[in-house]
Amino acid sequence: MKFRTGFRLVVVSALLLLAACASAPRVSSQVDPSADFSRYRSFSFYTPLALEQNGYTTITSNRIRAAVRTQMQARGYVYDEANPDLWVNLNAYLQDKTRVTSMPEVDYDYYYSYRARGYVAVPYWRDRTDVHQYTEGTLNVDLVDVRRKQLVWEGVAVGTVGRSDAQRRGEQIDAAVAKIFEAYPYFAPGVAR
Repeated sequence: MKFRTGFRLVVVSALLLLAACASAPRVSSQVDPSADFSRYRSFSFYTPLALEQNGYTTITSNRIRAAVRTQMQARGYVYDEANPDLWVNLNAYLQDKTRVTSMPEVDYDYYYSYRARGYVAVPYWRDRTDVHQYTEGTLNVDLVDVRRKQLVWEGVAVGTVGRSDAQRRGEQIDAAVAKIFEAYPYFAPGVAR
């Protein structure tokens, strides 16, 4: 009986650890090696944003735009709609996913043995299959050289998206954008790092 309780405790601990790891988005980025980031001083948002394909802004797209603007300005870039050096394009999408896991389990049946004059535990193995449905969200931040009309940097965050209230959703957006910009090593010229 102790083995069974201990085994379940280990399994539950492992699942909690995996759940904690899954909550932070996975971030990747790519940079154009031919781009001269020392000459970029200003930015503007590309029109229309890929995020706003239906021709209008949403509460979520405005929050993402504000978070990106904060990150760019923190790196010394000036917002300039008239003559930017960089266009920022944003895209996000959701995809329903299914994860199926199978884990072996051991259980015991107890039988009374007249020969052994007591109960005998007989183990048997079976597979426990769990099906988990979730929504995966992807957020892209693209920086495009306006003069060359070429993508110079792309940051992508991919993570599990859950239902949450507006405040929590806004905090998650801010955190995901900040995590993306951790992979952006450049600053505008003259900005102390």
